[in-house]
Amino acid sequence: QLQLVESGGGLVQPGGSLRLSCAASGFTLNYYAIGWFRQAPGKEREGVSCLSRNGGTTNYADSVKGRFTISRDNAKNTVYLQMNSLKPEDTAVYYCAVISLCMLSIEPNYWGQGTQVTVSS
Repeated sequence: QLQLVESGGGLVQPGGSLRLSCAASGFTLNYYAIGWFRQAPGKEREGVSCLSRNGGTTNYADSVKGRFTISRDNAKNTVYLQMNSLKPEDTAVYYCAVISLCMLSIEPNYWGQGTQVTVSS
């Protein structure tokens, strides 16, 4: 059974950091491009970051450039999103997804269940 499981979300103060994990089972992550998306209440889903299949290309939304970093550990079959200097506007449910190309506007092929990130003092 194909499965993506996100973890690492939580409550953090502005300026803090979190590292989200996306663990895959039933398939090999590095055969695919992977994206991180987020959706805040009342807002449309937003592409946050993506990593190409070969790992040679990354993309970031302007709102997170310089603060977020996507990476992959092939041995653990896991993709990470390191989030630093978090802001209240980063509050959302974060999802990882299999995508066909590393493009933030692309429609995901397969989603995880999401993990809540709340940035608040």
